[in-house]
Amino acid sequence: MTSVSFAVHADTIIPVSGTQSALKNYSIVVQEGLIKQLMPSTDARQLKGLEHVELHGHVLMPGLVNAHGHAAMTLLRGYADDMPLSAWLNDKIWPLESQWVSSEFVSDMYFFPDVSAQRLRAAGLRTQLVFPIMDIPTAWAANAREYLDKGLALNDHFKHDELVDIGFGPHSTYSVDESLLSQTAMLANELDAVVQIHLHETAAEVLSHVEATGERPIDLLARIGLLGPRTQCVHMTAVGNQDIETVAQYGAHVIHCPRSNMKLASGTCPVKKFKDAGVNVALGTDGAASNNKLNGLAEMQAASLLAKLESKDPTAMSARET
Repeated sequence: MTSVSFAVHADTIIPVSGTQSALKNYSIVVQEGLIKQLMPSTDARQLKGLEHVELHGHVLMPGLVNAHGHAAMTLLRGYADDMPLSAWLNDKIWPLESQWVSSEFVSDMYFFPDVSAQRLRAAGLRTQLVFPIMDIPTAWAANAREYLDKGLALNDHFKHDELVDIGFGPHSTYSVDESLLSQTAMLANELDAVVQIHLHETAAEVLSHVEATGERPIDLLARIGLLGPRTQCVHMTAVGNQDIETVAQYGAHVIHCPRSNMKLASGTCPVKKFKDAGVNVALGTDGAASNNKLNGLAEMQAASLLAKLESKDPTAMSARET
């Protein structure tokens, strides 16, 4: 598709930047796979040498970005409802995965990312895939060394790919020990690769870590060099002001999964506080087993309403901002 040039004429265009929330009678011009111009439709229709795509009655907008998901868990939709995170993982999800997960049962931030990358690329989708890292044997890898060896080989294979970006996906501070997290930090820094990790997802997780080590999970990441501008912290519901300050100080990102957090009663991410501190916040659905939907618009609505409730501020997370 990179050699194709065309113009798209829709009734309305909704951009993600600028002061106007919607543009009428405008068209988008694409040349060699890149958006080159946004211009009045009357002018765009006069351009020669382009394919013209007429979308009467349509709205044109950028594709939604799902910043955190486990798409293969769609096959587990509704399997473990009405449970807290710890029991959901240990008693239901992990045992079922150990029984059934294979190369035919896979996707993002999940096992067999090599197969996922091939399938997503074949579909023409742009994707960030983080390969799993755990101290727990799975169908994909038996130990830490195998997780890293397979993940590094995957990164090397796709390092020049236009559509696929590979990163590191240590599951959490409770399923990855400090030595493996430190090794992950070293390798990610060497490769300038992203790191995505479930972090501060529940109060019990944070309390358990503090009781065992005297340190909050996010402070562990900061100390070993795993927290920085390439780090994507998923969930971040059990946080205090000091944690928000730490995320802002290190320039890390937060991925908010409101519906999943509500279903598992994990807590509420204080999105307004993070944004007020200058932290970039993205949205993710998490997996269908902890959400029951993979619907970006539903996630946006939940994020907006939950932010208003959590902050007690009806202006928090406006529709446009969301």
